[in-house]
Amino acid sequence: MGRRNRLFVIAALISLCLLPSMGQSRSGQKSAAQEEAADYYAKWLNEDVVYLISDEEHDVFQGLTTADEKDTFIEEFWRRRDPDPASAFNEYREEHYRRIAYANQHFGSGIPGWKTDRGRIYIMFGPPDESEYHSGGQNYTRAHHEGGGRTSTYPFEIWRYRQISGVGSDVEMEFVDRSWTGEFRLALYPW
Repeated sequence: MGRRNRLFVIAALISLCLLPSMGQSRSGQKSAAQEEAADYYAKWLNEDVVYLISDEEHDVFQGLTTADEKDTFIEEFWRRRDPDPASAFNEYREEHYRRIAYANQHFGSGIPGWKTDRGRIYIMFGPPDESEYHSGGQNYTRAHHEGGGRTSTYPFEIWRYRQISGVGSDVEMEFVDRSWTGEFRLALYPW
């Protein structure tokens, strides 16, 4: 065996001897790769699909212990929601991540857009069919169903959806920025 081959074999043996200890340091801490994987799964569960995942799915995912189990779960999660499983492209997943990106770009206000009320509604139900924006600080004539009359307002937006599956038709949501910081909160009572 040549010198080069002997060095290769020695290096391979040393690598094999070190493999069992690479997962954890002597103090029992996780390796950087394990921490990165844990961060990935936590982000997927607590950010990426927080508004989509059912309580049952959440509990099942939390009970999984290996990366392979979690990867399989994630694949199945998206496959179940794929409107056209025969295609290689999952339109549902792509639209979901597009909505997250849009929410982060347009609704952030000191916190990521996906965490805001407008971001959550946008991610869950998509863009509204109609919307109107009122900058606030000016006189506003309230509609009859809002009590009528004139008032000065905080900045607010009204989003209208013709139909939201599982919610109903002609859904109107109002978001109000009571702090004047750009963080619009869903108003439970429009008046």
